[in-house]
Amino acid sequence: MTANTLNDTSEASAHNSTSELNHDEHHDHKMTGLKRWLLTTNHKDIGTLYLWFAFIMFLTGGALAMVIRAELFQPGLQLVEPDFFNQLTTVHGLIMVFGAIMPAFTGFANWMLPMMVGAPDMALPRMNNWSFWILPFAFAILLSSFFMESGAPNFGWTFYAPLSTTYSNGSTAFFVFAVHIMGISSIMGAINVIVTIMNMRAPGMTYMKMPLFVWTFFITAYLLIAVMPVLAGVVTMLLTDTYFGTSFFDAAGGGDPVMFQHIFWFFGHPEVYIMILPAFGIISTIIPAFSRKRLFGYSSMVYATSSIAFLSFIVWAHHMFTTGMPLFGELFFMYCTMLIAVPTGVKVFNWVATMWRGALTFETPMLFSIAFVILFTIGGFSGLMLAMTPVDFQYHDTYFVVAHFHYVLVTGSLFSIYAGAYYWLPKWTGHMYSNTLSKWHFWCSLISVNLLFFPMHFLGLAGMPRRIPDYALQFADFNKWVSIGGFAFGLSQLIFLAVVIKCIRGGEKAPAKPWDGAIGLEWTVASPAPYHTFSTPPPQKDIDNADQHEH
Repeated sequence: MTANTLNDTSEASAHNSTSELNHDEHHDHKMTGLKRWLLTTNHKDIGTLYLWFAFIMFLTGGALAMVIRAELFQPGLQLVEPDFFNQLTTVHGLIMVFGAIMPAFTGFANWMLPMMVGAPDMALPRMNNWSFWILPFAFAILLSSFFMESGAPNFGWTFYAPLSTTYSNGSTAFFVFAVHIMGISSIMGAINVIVTIMNMRAPGMTYMKMPLFVWTFFITAYLLIAVMPVLAGVVTMLLTDTYFGTSFFDAAGGGDPVMFQHIFWFFGHPEVYIMILPAFGIISTIIPAFSRKRLFGYSSMVYATSSIAFLSFIVWAHHMFTTGMPLFGELFFMYCTMLIAVPTGVKVFNWVATMWRGALTFETPMLFSIAFVILFTIGGFSGLMLAMTPVDFQYHDTYFVVAHFHYVLVTGSLFSIYAGAYYWLPKWTGHMYSNTLSKWHFWCSLISVNLLFFPMHFLGLAGMPRRIPDYALQFADFNKWVSIGGFAFGLSQLIFLAVVIKCIRGGEKAPAKPWDGAIGLEWTVASPAPYHTFSTPPPQKDIDNADQHEH
């Protein structure tokens, strides 16, 4: 066994062509114990690591949000210092974006992409291991700053200069290093996704036969490679401004703090699409499966996703309407932002058209997907309201903005992650999850998430500013309800933890294809998915069956 341990698991798949069917321990070259997880190059193991890490981070970020909502339960300064409140809002944002949503999608990519394109593994397995294992260190650096004298970053997840330079509390360096490591991880992950899709597709799988899930990750990976270096650049400029006497963003030295916003949002707006495009892929997989129909308008979905990715680069300044831009700039960014709603609308139309006259059943993945379509659309509409320059002056920096981006990130990205997790759990674990518990998880999450974020629209319209630990008396009733919704939503996520643990430990055995309407190559292998899949490429008929085009 020891000599074999050194073999890269992807190479190992070459040795086991004889034992494809019975994948016994002897041929698997699987390390055991801790070593297996530290040194693994298997895409399924790394996918699992990413998913668990994302969930732990999600609960951590959620715990910070609970303290924020406890502070805002009633007016006046109650539980925490204003400075600590700012630290909470900052780290909550950073963890949820870079530590929960993005690694969760990377976990899905690792697990499912090779199986969907009929590849034995990811193209660069050792880099894959490395791209995961640097993440825990990044977040350890970020979270450890809470325990330092200076305290955690307190300048908001958008870390605007001069708050993060001149007025920083001394934690900027730790924050910058953490962000650098997260960025490196993302870029490596993206390279891996692109190379896998381009080079390792099964013979016969053309680009327009790829599942939409694969397409969305393919396009997202290009976005990551385009914008992560921009983030790296801007945080390095912050670092040198803070510690080395440069003045990129300091007007006194000839710099400009608004330039920071331009560079940040040139990264930041594609970033928000990095967090939603994979969600579109997951939803486009699940809705056809439970509608028992092929996806309506497959090619238009591919083109719509590509258009969203292209347009995401020319809308960034809609975050900056109040900075005193020239009128032409305001108009340009307003119209571009409205234009990006068109391909998104095409997607929503296609999902609804897929369900139209389908034989629908409402399993938990489908429930989350339908909730996604409705609630993500609400988030989209509030985004269009924010895109209108004249009215943005009223909404800017109020709870309306918080409501908008939580509708697209929680009921959008997070709900799609849940939908995907429930959809593929039988394939990952080999067991069916508890139907009762998963329904409880869905309904508790759905009711509480709307109680949490819907009233924020009205708080924002009435003028309640965000990121502030206290508020005027007239907002007290609404905030009380929002906080109750927040606690209920936070606790509901523990039901999901229970579902997953219960599902891993046992339950009804899952067949190779637990959902009768599911299409795709991943359903042609056993459940749980063998350690090595597709050491020989799948036959053409399987690829044709997995084609999402309407026939």
